[in-house]
Amino acid sequence: MHYDYRTENVCSQMISLDYDGEKVSNIQFMGGCNGNLKAISKLVDGWEPEKINAILAGNTCGRRPTSCGDQLAKAVMAAKEEYAKQNA
Repeated sequence: MHYDYRTENVCSQMISLDYDGEKVSNIQFMGGCNGNLKAISKLVDGWEPEKINAILAGNTCGRRPTSCGDQLAKAVMAAKEEYAKQNA
């Protein structure tokens, strides 16, 4: 399943990813710190949403209450939830 997540309070505007019911792949950030976000995307490619969430949730960027990593954690959990709804 392809999933697009609109981010909040970060430089990146959207996160696009694929979720097959087990693992996340093809993560792409639209906007934000290009090099760092490409690196994060490569590092977590093929991981389960729970593992991504456990590592990235709660990370902040400067004075912001969130970060692109935190937003990715939210995105993968939202994708997992949407997948469950579609396949119930």
